[in-house]
Amino acid sequence: QVQLVESGGGLVQPGGSLRLSCEASGSIFSINVMGWYRQAPGKQRELVAVKTRTGSTNYADSVKGRFTISRDNAKNTVYLQMNSLKPEDTAVYFCAAYLPPWFWGKGTQVTVSS
Repeated sequence: QVQLVESGGGLVQPGGSLRLSCEASGSIFSINVMGWYRQAPGKQRELVAVKTRTGSTNYADSVKGRFTISRDNAKNTVYLQMNSLKPEDTAVYFCAAYLPPWFWGKGTQVTVSS
């Protein structure tokens, strides 16, 4: 079992930045992949960025060049640095960890609006 707690969401103007954090606890040494997904109103949950145990990363095309995922193994925490935010980035962002199976956080709201 893995527990995930997100923080760092909020309201930001277009062009602004936010950093999301996700702290993992439990069977953390069994985690193979950690990352972020998001779900906008009326849409399906989609991949934002993930990072494997070996350091490989995968980003959604829509966030490449703007978002950066990083992982601090000492703190059991994964981060998502989001720059140049756009209104279409507005969504609930979920932290995810894959052992298997997948475990999910409760989500944090990110709203990009002027």
